[in-house]
Amino acid sequence: MIPFVKGHGLGNDYIVIDAADLPAPLAPGQITRICDRNWGVGSDGILLMVEAWEGADFGLRILNPDGSEAEKSGNGLRIFAKYLRDHGHAERDTFTVATKGGRVECRCHVEDGCVRLVTVEMGRCTFMAPEIPMNGPAREAVRVPLQVDGETLLVTAVSVGNPHCVVFTDRLDEAAVRRLGPLVERHPAFPNRTNVQWARVASRSGVDILIWERGAGYTLASGSSSSAVACAAVKNGLCDHGLVTVRMPGGTLSIEVRP
Repeated sequence: MIPFVKGHGLGNDYIVIDAADLPAPLAPGQITRICDRNWGVGSDGILLMVEAWEGADFGLRILNPDGSEAEKSGNGLRIFAKYLRDHGHAERDTFTVATKGGRVECRCHVEDGCVRLVTVEMGRCTFMAPEIPMNGPAREAVRVPLQVDGETLLVTAVSVGNPHCVVFTDRLDEAAVRRLGPLVERHPAFPNRTNVQWARVASRSGVDILIWERGAGYTLASGSSSSAVACAAVKNGLCDHGLVTVRMPGGTLSIEVRP
């Protein structure tokens, strides 16, 4: 038996496992089975605690249900941070975690001995195509036309440590997200595949989004997606710097976008 803890951030759920408890590395088929909601524990992915690197306090590998590995996950980091604090691995409220997408700082807000809120410093965003990565000219990938299933989508591609493709729209349609999401995820323009968001700007400080997550599919919420959309909205002049409220089917996150 492998001990684990399951947690969620706004319905975006992950299983936390300490790599030291595994008799052997998890194979892709095992990951898929564990994440299966009928035949396994069921989750949007696995958070694997590993030895730290890059001078961080802790190390984290993020495994998608299809067996692939994600660079970064905002909600995954929030869940992982709470796990570390609640289970005595982290003695301080603020600490760093190394991920494939870079080192991040997590801060646990503790009240009455319980972690009530976790803030994650997601790092720098970039719109430069080679850094996302997105094929094509070495340019900022802002309002780029993308041909998908006979439609032309105007997309803004951005990396917050992992790749995202944001489609701004006047109307959110879950059926369209489920139909086009996997096609955009695996579009030849994105050599490492991509997370995809459809976003409707409600105000200068608020956005509603639907998410297709790379390696996981339609997802109720995502921290890195929220960060990517907030940055893309500011970049496109649709929202202002500062706090941007991102609303998802699973709940709401506040993202601070700095100049």
